[in-house]
Amino acid sequence: MKESYKIAIIDDETEILNMLSRFLNRSGKYSVSTFSNPVIALDSIKNESYDLILLDIMMPQMNGLDALEKIMNINEEQKVVMMTAYSTLDKVLKSHKQGATNYVMKPFDSLQALDNKIIEVLKS
Repeated sequence: MKESYKIAIIDDETEILNMLSRFLNRSGKYSVSTFSNPVIALDSIKNESYDLILLDIMMPQMNGLDALEKIMNINEEQKVVMMTAYSTLDKVLKSHKQGATNYVMKPFDSLQALDNKIIEVLKS
């Protein structure tokens, strides 16, 4: 594994962004960028390379499935883990069809379980 992975977190909930950023930065394995607005995140993704993107499905500015489609148009190899509190089989299947690598449910079982999922995706 690399020394440090660049991760972008896109979620409209500031508490989620702050919690995940603090947790992931503390490990020393990640360099984390956070975005509360997917439109701004997409601009960054066009100019910046991320090892992994954590992407919320439900956001007011643009839903995560639309953002995922735009991300995959920028880089079809991009690893994206969808985050949702409102998982429906339909959304999960649609996100996989559109290129999402995996998904996690909010609230998270534990931050350690999320970190394990991130490592699993980065190694794949």
